[in-house]
Formats: sequence, C-alpha cells, structure tokens
Amino acid sequence: MRTIEEKVQLTVEWLRQQVENAGVNGLIVGVSGGIDSAVVAGLIKKAFPDQSLGVIMPCSSNSKDKEDALRVVQSFELDYIEVNLTEPHKILLSSVDQKLKEKNAYRQEISQLNDGNLRARLRMSTLYAIAGHYRYLVVGTDNAAEVYTGYYTKYGDGGVDILPLSHLKKSEVFEWGRYLGVPVEVLERQPSAGLWENQTDESEMGTTYAMIDAFLDGEDIPEKDRAIIERLHKISEHKRHMPPSPPKF
Repeated sequence: MRTIEEKVQLTVEWLRQQVENAGVNGLIVGVSGGIDSAVVAGLIKKAFPDQSLGVIMPCSSNSKDKEDALRVVQSFELDYIEVNLTEPHKILLSSVDQKLKEKNAYRQEISQLNDGNLRARLRMSTLYAIAGHYRYLVVGTDNAAEVYTGYYTKYGDGGVDILPLSHLKKSEVFEWGRYLGVPVEVLERQPSAGLWENQTDESEMGTTYAMIDAFLDGEDIPEKDRAIIERLHKISEHKRHMPPSPPKF
C-alpha cells in the first residue's frame, strides 16, 4: 500500500500531466477556507510553484471564511486574487426574485436554495474569467463523498476542468491536509460550502461524512443513514453525466 507521501507525489505528477495534455500554463482554484480547497491549494502549489493561483471570493460570507482562506494561501505561499462577489450576487438574486414575484411564482424556500446555488455559480464564472487570462485549468475540490452524493452545485463548484480529490474519502482529505501542512484552524473547522449563514454540509445532507466514508468502504451503517446516502446518490445522478440528448434520427 502506498504512503500518503507517495500518493501526494503521484497526484502532483498527474496535475502536471493534465496541464501538459491541455496545452495550458498552470492551475487555478477557488480557496474557500475549507479543508478540500486547502488541500487542492497545497497540491497545485507543489505541481506549479510559479504557475498556480488561488482566488478568494467572499459572497455575503462569514468573515472567518476569508480569514481561513488567507491563512491557506499564506501558509503555502500561493499567489492569489480576491474578488468580492457580495454586490453582484445581491443584485442578481434580488432582480430574479422581483421578476418572480411579479409573475406570482416566487417561493421563499426556493429562493434560499437559489441564493446558495447562485453563489457557487458566480464563483465558477469568476474562476473561469480569471483562468482564461492566465490560460490555467480550473481545479475542482469535490471529494469522493461529495461526488457520490452529488453534494455540489451543478455548473457551480461542479463546473471545473479536473478533480484531483474525487477518489479521496473525507477522512483521507484531512489526512492529506495534515501531511501538506494545512493550517490547524482549517483542519478543525466544521465543513461548510458557505452557501448561507451558519450552513454546514452535514446538517444539510442529513448524515455525516464519517457515515458516507463508511458506506463507500462497504461497512455496515444505520439504515437511516444508508437510505439518505442512497437517495442523495439517486437524485444527483444527472450531475455525474453530460446532459442527455435524443438519438440521431
């Protein structure tokens, strides 16, 4: 069995190969202050010390998100850009809500979901707008648990070029984070996609990453958690495939 050091080095080599295959210059990642983006930040810095970039994108966010994101880029000495998306997000969401109210189609509970998904999609658009200037690949941060359950926004944080962590369970992401030297404040924070105030991944999913990791390892878990995980996988199947097309008639 390979060591973490060996796995990290193989991933770094894989990242370099992806850039070479694509004929581009380097790699870019959105740095949220969470563990997944922190690990990716460390990996792309190793792969391309002088051709890697982090982007910090506050969007009506908790100030701690930015603080932790800054800790990450500073600890890895990763070049970065900050783009505040709070105002663009507010303008677009309020404009959509107003038009829906005029059509009597507005629903508060859907607006909150749109709020979170819009943040993710604005961040994706921002990353690609910057990546185009540098000719960098956009690196995703989804891990195996998120890929299996579809816990990401379609065309948001799911809109990327490559996914170096997609084979890692959440527990393994933390192991890689400790190996890479991710700041302790990030290692100890509760996982959150930062989609709205006080949002956490596990409260939104209804189960825990530990349960999903155990499920992915084929272990026995409580039926309640198994049912949630299987349901999330089923309803998110569309996210793992290209949009369907009719047969050629």
